[in-house]
Amino acid sequence: MTTESANTSSPETEQEHRIQLAQAILWMLDDWGLDGEQIIELLQLPENTRTRHLQRYRMGREPLPDTPETNKRVEHLVGIADALRTTFPRNDQMRTLWLHSPHRRFNKRPPLQVIVEEGLEGLIAVRAELDCVFQWELTDGAQAFCR
Repeated sequence: MTTESANTSSPETEQEHRIQLAQAILWMLDDWGLDGEQIIELLQLPENTRTRHLQRYRMGREPLPDTPETNKRVEHLVGIADALRTTFPRNDQMRTLWLHSPHRRFNKRPPLQVIVEEGLEGLIAVRAELDCVFQWELTDGAQAFCR
């Protein structure tokens, strides 16, 4: 097997990966306590998406839409999940508690509320709070620092 063939993935493999990612994202948002309407809005799913359609993603029947807006949001959700896992490596409950607890940097609003109310900007703000490397990259390192 050549290096070139090892680095290319088949359309089926890419589709399977996107389906697994959709499942993981939906399960995570469910665990965080978001309702169907909040999930649809947060992921910027098509306007005609009904809450019952979310089962398609949860059950692994199809991937999330491959749109720039949805992909950006998924990228930030994955970044937040990774940062929470790094911050609280031994306690899943602390991850959820942190998302639901008032936070001084968000004017005493819980990070999850910031995400729901502010959409993409909220995702970026919460991710930057959790992930100092991401924050550094956002500001080109000029103003950022790890807390």
